[in-house]
Amino acid sequence: MKLIKKLTAAVLAIAAICAVLVFGIDFYVKQKAKPYILTPEEAGEGYDCVLVLGCGVWGDTPSHMLEDRLLEGISLCQSGASKKLLMSGDHGRKGYDEVNVMKKFAVDRGIPSEDVFMDHAGFSTYESMYRAKEIFKAEKILIVTQDYHLYRAIYDARALGLEAYGVASNPRSYGGQLYRDIREILARNKDFIYSIIKPEPTYLGEAIPVQGNGNLTND
Repeated sequence: MKLIKKLTAAVLAIAAICAVLVFGIDFYVKQKAKPYILTPEEAGEGYDCVLVLGCGVWGDTPSHMLEDRLLEGISLCQSGASKKLLMSGDHGRKGYDEVNVMKKFAVDRGIPSEDVFMDHAGFSTYESMYRAKEIFKAEKILIVTQDYHLYRAIYDARALGLEAYGVASNPRSYGGQLYRDIREILARNKDFIYSIIKPEPTYLGEAIPVQGNGNLTND
């Protein structure tokens, strides 16, 4: 009986330590990123690109979350934040293509095709930021995603050496947000570790500077 009590106490102590670490890292990441979250009015101008992070698509139609990100990114470009849009998302398998859906959405709303770049290998938030710097040669970026996700995106970008700011796009509520909030706590912990060891993304490749022609990223 004494042994069982000691084992139980040890397990509870380890669980408590893990919980403190997980929630402590989550708090740290959010606090480090918070000063760089801006309103659209505060964003200003002079960014190398507005980086819109991918999300789900339904065939050729963006999900509600992605549509809101795209509308905000387009609005920021039209208000002068940058001439260039960088669409970073998942196009890693046949039959699923976030970035072409994203580009078409922007071009249909008046953004010139040559000003819209596609990162076909933005398989994660960390990889999107890594590739924005190393492949697209961006230095100062304005990130657009929902607020719960924006903390991690900014943290990743700045840990990798980008001068990154962000604007949140969540004009409506989305189903399943509690699940995403819980998942994001773990994702912030993962990316906190990634920001220290800095692994290379799944794919790199030749540079395609975002200052150039976005049609070079067409497929």
